[in-house]
Amino acid sequence: MSLMQRLEQRWGVGPWRVVLILLVFACTGTTVLLLKRPIVAFFTGEGDPSLLFSVIYYVLILPIYNVLLLLYGALFGQFKFFWAFEKRFFARIFGKAKR
Repeated sequence: MSLMQRLEQRWGVGPWRVVLILLVFACTGTTVLLLKRPIVAFFTGEGDPSLLFSVIYYVLILPIYNVLLLLYGALFGQFKFFWAFEKRFFARIFGKAKR
């Protein structure tokens, strides 16, 4: 079974939706990557970030990533999928049962 077929089966979607979902993940990751340098430069003045700043950045980037994921999901017509994805994600983090 190919990767695409496994993703179709796991997510319960067709092949074109798998492509759209992967595109949303790619756009979100790229946006977060492109935002990092200006954010680091703003807070460190083009210097190397301290360990404390790095930890704070990675803690704060999680909610930003999740918001971007929903925004890109909406732009690509996959909001419903990503809203359910986010609910499952936070349920796992906070130990709540799925609804």
